[in-house]
Amino acid sequence: MKLDDAFSLYEHTVKLRARRAEVLAANMANADTPGYRARDFDFRQVLERQTPQVAPVRLVSTHAAHLDGGRELVSPAQLKYRIPQQPTLDGNTVEVEVEQAQFSKNAMAYQASLRFLDGRIKSLKSAISGE
Repeated sequence: MKLDDAFSLYEHTVKLRARRAEVLAANMANADTPGYRARDFDFRQVLERQTPQVAPVRLVSTHAAHLDGGRELVSPAQLKYRIPQQPTLDGNTVEVEVEQAQFSKNAMAYQASLRFLDGRIKSLKSAISGE
């Protein structure tokens, strides 16, 4: 058993939850920006695409000044515009209550992912130590 196989799902899940938190936070930050259109992505669909059966190719930075290649977890094509329940006159589609609810739900799922990861680590540690 390879450790990459044991943790790859958790790695992708935690990274995608963090990215979704960034997208939702950007929506809330632009709640008063005229013409701003709220965005989000289908977490399950993106996760399924991110976790193929074959190990993905990873970019490695060779210099400290290189940009982080992991930033583009969700391509711009995967970010969808949210359709507002009540459109505004200025064209802004951010509904703060909806964004806050989605952010809270995502934060709870992020915490759950971390707890699953912690449980996986503890079970592997006990298996290695023979407890």
